[in-house]
Amino acid sequence: MSQIKDQKVRVGVLGATGMVGQRFLSLLDGHPWFEVVEIAASPRSAGKAYEEAVMGRWLLESPIPLAVKGMKLKAVEEDLDVIAQNVDLVFSAIDADKAKIKELEERYAAAGVAVVSNNSAHRWTDDVPMLMPEVNADHIALIDAQRAKRGWTTGLLAVKPNCSLQSYVPILAALSEFKPKTVSVTTLQAISGAGKTFATWPEMVDNCIPFISGEEEKSEKEPMKILGSVEGDHIVNASVPAISATCIRVAVADGHMASASVVFEKKPSLEQIIKAVERFPNPLAGLDLPSAPKQFITYFSEPDRPQTKLDRDYERGMGITCGRFREDGPSGWKFVALSHNTIRGAAGGAILGAELLYKKGYIQHRK
Repeated sequence: MSQIKDQKVRVGVLGATGMVGQRFLSLLDGHPWFEVVEIAASPRSAGKAYEEAVMGRWLLESPIPLAVKGMKLKAVEEDLDVIAQNVDLVFSAIDADKAKIKELEERYAAAGVAVVSNNSAHRWTDDVPMLMPEVNADHIALIDAQRAKRGWTTGLLAVKPNCSLQSYVPILAALSEFKPKTVSVTTLQAISGAGKTFATWPEMVDNCIPFISGEEEKSEKEPMKILGSVEGDHIVNASVPAISATCIRVAVADGHMASASVVFEKKPSLEQIIKAVERFPNPLAGLDLPSAPKQFITYFSEPDRPQTKLDRDYERGMGITCGRFREDGPSGWKFVALSHNTIRGAAGGAILGAELLYKKGYIQHRK
């Protein structure tokens, strides 16, 4: 394990003007290990002070961090070489087509920069770990094979999974000893998952949309990589449980809720379920990662919890809440789970993954 030094890791945020980029900057403000020294966006924002670039489109309730208000934006692609010289780590929230995102993230990594991405472009690249740190922290071992194959020394690529599965996959992991076989899940997803607020998307007031492009495929397939195992230079995906998902956009500002039904090979009792989720063996325990929740999963016994407005900010938005466990046939249980989609499900989850990589020695100060 590396020793945390007084010198902070120099960080860049790519795609800094969008909602997820804004959330990155908000969460990184005052971070004890990481310091934002570069921000980048599209060429039309390059050269502008950050406050000017986001004028009229700052989407968070918290104010723009003072440390970046006057910082000048660079262009993600055109200024790549300059940015790469000045940072040890970049968080990627680039808004572009997947092929362009893959190219840019690989170029930053090849230039020696650790890249931790919120984007989906590299989630299915064989040698790129898709990290949900409390569930698959061991997948960071794939970085060794990634570097050997690509000839990188300090550069790396890691991604975080889609926001839609952050609530129910931890519950499946916590109940893995009972061998979940099939999962039917409906996610009720906040509008911030689309980078919107009610001011910018008034059509969502008093509305639900029963389709979110690409979300159901991600919700069904990405958990299989997360729950898989590292074998050599790639991840072997898990074969169970088989997941069937329906994803619905609902009139909520923040917070993705999931209603799931799980069939088990060995059906647990309610007491066993509560014990398993509350005593989930967290592999981050003892690492003192700044963004890690003290209690990863919390169970509510009240029949009307978790609630989005009440519980999405649990553990600073980094924890998972669940409840309403009800028997569902001879081998199944139903439950409801909740996560904050732009904190745990986006920027916060990526920052936690980077903290783990740094603590384990995969991210280095380059000068």
